[in-house]
Amino acid sequence: MSQSQDKPGTSERNSGESEDDQQDNLDNPEQSVRKKIQSNTPSLSRGNMSQASPPQFVSVEKLMETAKGVTNMVLAHEIVVNGGFQIKPAELPENSLEKKVRDIVHKAFWDCLEAQLKEDPPSYDHAIKLVGEIKEALLSFLLPGHTRLRNQITEALDLELIKQEAENGALDISKLAEFIIGMMGTLCAPARDEEIKKLKEIREIVPLFRAIFSVLDLMKMDMANFAVSSIRPHLMQQSVEYERKKFQELYEKQPNSLDFVTEWLQEAADDLRSKILPAIGDSSESTSIKSMLSSVAIQNHAYFKLLKWDHLQKPFPETVLMDQTRFQEMQLELDQLILTGAVLLVTFSAAGPAVPSLPGFTNKLKTAIRVLLTGLHLPSFNLTEALATISEKVCAEVNGCLSEHAFTPFTPEKETVVKGQIQAVANPDNSLCKLIDSRIQVFLENYLACGHQKSVPDIPGGLGPIQRELEEIAVKYVRLVNYNKMVFSPYYDAVLSKILNEEETAHLQGKLEDD
Repeated sequence: MSQSQDKPGTSERNSGESEDDQQDNLDNPEQSVRKKIQSNTPSLSRGNMSQASPPQFVSVEKLMETAKGVTNMVLAHEIVVNGGFQIKPAELPENSLEKKVRDIVHKAFWDCLEAQLKEDPPSYDHAIKLVGEIKEALLSFLLPGHTRLRNQITEALDLELIKQEAENGALDISKLAEFIIGMMGTLCAPARDEEIKKLKEIREIVPLFRAIFSVLDLMKMDMANFAVSSIRPHLMQQSVEYERKKFQELYEKQPNSLDFVTEWLQEAADDLRSKILPAIGDSSESTSIKSMLSSVAIQNHAYFKLLKWDHLQKPFPETVLMDQTRFQEMQLELDQLILTGAVLLVTFSAAGPAVPSLPGFTNKLKTAIRVLLTGLHLPSFNLTEALATISEKVCAEVNGCLSEHAFTPFTPEKETVVKGQIQAVANPDNSLCKLIDSRIQVFLENYLACGHQKSVPDIPGGLGPIQRELEEIAVKYVRLVNYNKMVFSPYYDAVLSKILNEEETAHLQGKLEDD
């Protein structure tokens, strides 16, 4: 758990931040944490994938082909794993060169349109081109069975007829805009009704056309997201084979693509053995050890180690690179949850059993604590100061609650003790935090071991106040792990088979030498 204020690498990271970046950290800490995670997370085509083995030179064509395959695999994986996945419009950074150029070009275009419409007689060249683009956009929203709507759009937005009307001075541009807005209202999602209503209130032609294109862009995004949600069930069925196939193609081009996976599984096997041997004794049969060091047990333990990963120092296993950010975010959530659980455990132990049973009080305290722990992993975050504030807030809330329900409030001496215990949570070696951490580990490992069973493991003692949040993390964690295991199990089994066979051979040789 990352509780120390003097975090490794803090000074190096701070020195590379601009004043704007540091201000963003203060203004929006959660967003800043997510940005830091993403900036520190290597991509699937990262350079350090080839550190464990000598680099292999490939042609540019093969590199481009591999990059395209990786991009498609990442997109398919994101759609399947992220139930809330949505395509969003790209937003250019404020004051960026790209945004300035785009704004200048757009302004020049709309100024030109306005100048043409103010001519005497008006020139409709630009306006007709825009109508043509709008026509194509509206037709793209139609399904094959929308024959009547297709005919209406084609007839009402007949560009040849519109040109003739413009040449003869008979073009009613307002009437065209009215038809376009009406058709957009027919085809848009209910969420866009308010935007359509605003379009009807615009009287000037140029602002109206600008607003129409803005709403059309939103409708295209809605259509794309509808398509994504429609294909998700089908993609779920095919994605395991698809991702495995794409990774195999990558593996054939880069045979060292399992180097870090091998290190990861070897480390998990060694770690698990070091826990098993003291528990069962050296005299136990090797078959007993082998059954406890099964491929499934090692994989489960390896995946749990991803929640304790040093993302700055250790390369992430290749097969789970696409989910590194997700594992890191869960790791940050668990760190915050450990502190929250420790504070609540201290508080309720001091307040007695009546307080946590009061309706809504636990959630009220929990919300206050988690708000004050926002930005826990930012370099600028001061855990000691945050816990001092939390201790004041918690004691004030508990005393108010006790008084309100005719209980005896904390004495000044008891309040001092409670505040001291809460502030002591900042120590990385705090025994209470270590206890909660170990019980969370047991719960998550048991939850993962349950597999697809309907029953879930009992919550360990002391974790009751954070049960809901812990179960939410467990569901996300197990879903992610199980999906990755389905995709990459052939690779894991092959690596673990080699590891376990080598260890069994070494064990037998050791016994022969002893004999």
